[in-house]
Amino acid sequence: MFNKLFKKIGKDIAIDLGTANTLVYTSEKGIVIDEPSVVAINIKTEQILAVGQEAKQMLGKTPSHIQVTKPLTAGVISDYEVTEKMLKYFIDKVQKDGFSFTNRPRVIIAVPLDVTEVEIKAVEDAVTSAGAREAIVVQGPMAAAIGARLPIQEAVGSMVVDIGAGNTEIAVLSLNGVVTWKSTQIAGDEMNRNITQYAREVFNLLVGESHAEQIKIKVGSALPSGELLEFNMKGRDVVTGLPKEVLVNDAQIREALARSIKTIVDHIKMTLETTPPELIADIHERGLLLVGGGAMLRGIDKIISRATEISVRIADDPLTTTVRGVGILLEEDELLKNIALPSSKQKR
Repeated sequence: MFNKLFKKIGKDIAIDLGTANTLVYTSEKGIVIDEPSVVAINIKTEQILAVGQEAKQMLGKTPSHIQVTKPLTAGVISDYEVTEKMLKYFIDKVQKDGFSFTNRPRVIIAVPLDVTEVEIKAVEDAVTSAGAREAIVVQGPMAAAIGARLPIQEAVGSMVVDIGAGNTEIAVLSLNGVVTWKSTQIAGDEMNRNITQYAREVFNLLVGESHAEQIKIKVGSALPSGELLEFNMKGRDVVTGLPKEVLVNDAQIREALARSIKTIVDHIKMTLETTPPELIADIHERGLLLVGGGAMLRGIDKIISRATEISVRIADDPLTTTVRGVGILLEEDELLKNIALPSSKQKR
């Protein structure tokens, strides 16, 4: 009864807590927050100076008393206190129009497939400490499938590949459950590191990760497209210590990314090898779905399709597919009941 009352009065919230970005969704307004999972703290006063995009702009540019932190690693909490503060900031931002008594929301939050019971408890505690009255945890690829309107409740195989920043998750789904899956930390952040390593080895150039990410977005690709793409790579010369600029093209960045892309493809093939034959037949007929920021890398759908001989579809707006799926669960209580992970509180 009280849950129904709060549902009418308060704003229940869906959250995709990602390594790179945190997205927040409400039933009334859709996606209300899409910010980097970055927090800037004054370590002298322990005061939060900035959260999200403003904090990300400070990366690599701060004096010694200001610490810019990414509190999530591979999709799980690595710094509990900072994560709690970041979540509180986002929840307060969403709930600012509510009253003090009624604005404690129920929060549904997406986590990686390989999350442990300890990590589930950390997520629940961080969310409730940040101001939620209840925290419900669901698996990210399951939420992504719901967001893409895949028939996960039916006896039909669906395959989702979520290439995020901290990890890549591959899952075969059927009847509201994960049948088989693989996960690897080779994902968007590792691709950025591939570019910084390539810059150092080939050009003797030290490049920051944010700049490497920009290069990946502008000229990164998995396959040649027939169009020459170029970008000015800027950094510090390893030998002279002076600023240096080098013009790089898509072929060079493709060479830098090749090993990571091969690892992701190999994990997809390994997942298919452990999938039951009946579900393989469904996937072969229906294809697989790509979500996450990595799905936007040019040609990655084609290289996966060639390697697996399965058609590959990129989700509409792959960056928001997961949070939109969690958002659907705000209104689908029966489906939520079927796919929610057991709460750590139930095991005490």
